[in-house]
Amino acid sequence: MTDPVRVLLVDDDALVRAGLRLMLGGDASIDVVGEAGDGLEAERLVGELRPAVVLMDIRMPRQDGLTTTEHLVARPGHPEVIVLTTFDADDLVLRALRAGASGFLLKDTPPPQIVQAIHRVRAGEPMLSPSVTQRLIHAVSTRTSDTRQRRASTLVAGLTDRERQIALAIGEGRTNAGIAASLYLSVATVKSHVTHLLTKLEADNRVQIAIRMHDAGLL
Repeated sequence: MTDPVRVLLVDDDALVRAGLRLMLGGDASIDVVGEAGDGLEAERLVGELRPAVVLMDIRMPRQDGLTTTEHLVARPGHPEVIVLTTFDADDLVLRALRAGASGFLLKDTPPPQIVQAIHRVRAGEPMLSPSVTQRLIHAVSTRTSDTRQRRASTLVAGLTDRERQIALAIGEGRTNAGIAASLYLSVATVKSHVTHLLTKLEADNRVQIAIRMHDAGLL
């Protein structure tokens, strides 16, 4: 039997944390190992509790979720970070994704979808739906700086044709299985290409691969 996924809850609202703990506590595949009320406490608990996934609020006292995400992702063997937010915070969400968060959830997301997202992120799969991915990319379509565009174009130029195909498919929100089926590849081969893409595009996760492709003008 697979061990449950260790999850840390980070939110300055105790009621939100209690609600999340109650929702997730009923699923045997999830183990909520701790709670933090701000980013500084979250960093300390990640070091102590070694969670696999962190559910991270954005606006918190002392240290916000964006700064905390940057600090956590910079650590070796860091946990995956899922940002908890609302649709009226697109800019903040995009900054979090660029900082290395694996995606985001709305705070009113149904419990089964939160559990699914945790498992998908833990497995290295994208947790943003195609529509949400495109929404986020569109939100910055008029704000890509020349410097970022040049850097992304340079990185993308180093990809093989097959890697470019897979990177574009990731930008469309497809899973490894979906990419494998459309390109007549094995899932293991797709995973291998994704690993190479993360290195070549200097990305921390699949969302950043999608953003790189957007910044290069390919999405």
